[in-house]
Amino acid sequence: MPEASKKAVKACGKNLKLVYTPVHGSGYIPVTTILKKIGINATVVPEQTKKDTDFSTVELPNPEFKETLSMGIALAEKIGATVVFGTDPDSDRLGVAVKGKDGEFTALSGNQVGILLLDYILTRLKEDGKLPANAAVVKSFVTTGMARAICNKFGVTLFEVPVGFKFIGDKIKQWEKDGKYTFVFGFEESCGYLRGTHARDKDAVVASMLCAEMVCYYDYKGKTVSERLEEIYKDYGYVLDKNVSIQYKGLNAMKEMNAVVDGLKVKPVTKFDIYKVAYIRDYSKNIKTEVATGETSEIGSPTTNCVYYELENGSFICVRPSGTEPKLKIYYSVKANTKQDAEEALAKMQEAVEKLLKSVV
Repeated sequence: MPEASKKAVKACGKNLKLVYTPVHGSGYIPVTTILKKIGINATVVPEQTKKDTDFSTVELPNPEFKETLSMGIALAEKIGATVVFGTDPDSDRLGVAVKGKDGEFTALSGNQVGILLLDYILTRLKEDGKLPANAAVVKSFVTTGMARAICNKFGVTLFEVPVGFKFIGDKIKQWEKDGKYTFVFGFEESCGYLRGTHARDKDAVVASMLCAEMVCYYDYKGKTVSERLEEIYKDYGYVLDKNVSIQYKGLNAMKEMNAVVDGLKVKPVTKFDIYKVAYIRDYSKNIKTEVATGETSEIGSPTTNCVYYELENGSFICVRPSGTEPKLKIYYSVKANTKQDAEEALAKMQEAVEKLLKSVV
């Protein structure tokens, strides 16, 4: 732990009111143990500490959803806590909810927690003079476009890989062999984070420790995590990230989803409403095409069936079939000056994408 962070945890950790729920999963002992080890005692949701394969107190044990953290939030309101953590059944993904100025709890998205941790890790490494000259961050290509702006500011190389943390693990393994880069952080929008090279997968135990440390650090600085997030948006511009899933049914569901993506690959697209497309990536062929010139280049990524549109303003739209369930997934990362501008832009983009999808069905 960086020296300033140690001071922050020592000064603020004992008074930090944090609620944690393992949601009937395996995180209870490891998460509470690691928090206690750094000097933070979490209040645990008692009804959700018991192992329960039916996860009877939640509809879905998925920390991406605010509903999954609802019992934790209720307990936080009761005891006056300011932050809630929740881990999924195998404790590799972390959900976070924070108390805002209005006193209401907001569940942060995986993208928001990811950029907060990225900003915090790089800030602390730079402050301590420990940011490697060859530092590298890895994210899935559907994860927020905000990551690139943050990495650029710190002079850190950002790598994008297909969805699946194994691809982040592959980068770690590669750099351990050739020494070209030093891995400092990896994350996915689905609440998966990894700091360190002790694992080749996302780790909610270490992520819980880091998030608690981060809360203390900003408390020590006289601000909240929510306020720091607003500062990030002010520094880099607002980015609105959203993903939409289209459900498919029947024995041919996977075939039909892949057919839609295949149709997009051969469909000329130059804009989504007023937003011009700069590049189109076809991950099935590992090819990136510049729309204005038609020039192609290699993406340098493992292949997967996916079409990705880079927009001129730094936004992106990505369409891919889920690899685990019959859903066509559409990811939007919309960059704008304000939240309202981003929401208006998203609405226009979604309408344009819906028309595009209908044209290839």
